[in-house]
Amino acid sequence: MTDAAALPGQPRGTVTSGRATARAVNVLAPNPSAMTLDGTNTWLVSEPDSDLAVVIDPGPLDEVHLRAVIDTAERAGKRVALTLLTHGHPDHAEGAARFAELTRTNVRALDPALRLGDEGLAAGDVIRTGGLEMRVVPTPGHTSDSLCFHLPADRAVLTGDTILGRGTTVVAHPDGRLGEYLASLRRLRSLTVDDGVHIVLPGHGPVLDDAQGAVEFYLAHRAHRLAQVETAVENGHVTPEQVVAHVYADVDRSLWPAAQWSVRAQLEYLQDHGLIPGGSE
Repeated sequence: MTDAAALPGQPRGTVTSGRATARAVNVLAPNPSAMTLDGTNTWLVSEPDSDLAVVIDPGPLDEVHLRAVIDTAERAGKRVALTLLTHGHPDHAEGAARFAELTRTNVRALDPALRLGDEGLAAGDVIRTGGLEMRVVPTPGHTSDSLCFHLPADRAVLTGDTILGRGTTVVAHPDGRLGEYLASLRRLRSLTVDDGVHIVLPGHGPVLDDAQGAVEFYLAHRAHRLAQVETAVENGHVTPEQVVAHVYADVDRSLWPAAQWSVRAQLEYLQDHGLIPGGSE
């Protein structure tokens, strides 16, 4: 068995519901799949001595799960006061409207279509609830509306799908763009270098205790994939389908459709930077 400390980001291992830091508790949604790994991590975040909590990504529209999140808060003597979304994919956001109804809370998101209430989220915003402080970090790339939340008191960042606890994420072309994603990874790296962030609380997979290592792994992985795609095009594999079959030959074929999103984003990036001819799709 591989030592978790030797893996990128130092994952903690098995993904379960429960406390991850002094302020963050995971409630794991029952929606495991090849794309969602063990399921969606719904994060309940609060100051230890506060009776108010913030929920990040209620997850799928699953009544049992949504009520489990509320029950987890209530058992800790807390009331959910606000709901936040890292982005709008259904496995993170589909249950938000029902959850808001159950908790009588507003939903704040970057995308106005996902909001319930007058307030959205934007770069530089600071969420303050019951003494808790979280800072909004714009991280487009996986999707155009992707956000992360910096939790300074725990030296942690909640990353949604921008960084996963296991494997790497998809750049969901055409909404997601690789250039933006790389810039977002560099922004997260600056949090680890300049702001002391050590812990990644991801939207899927285990908690990572080496945030800088995780970001560096993601940047290196993207550079490697770009080089592979560029070489594949030079060797005559010019469509996304051809590139996936060549570059992702060792990946489970059930993931190839999702890999095509990333390949399309990679091809667009290489074309925009003049590294391959335009119109290769």
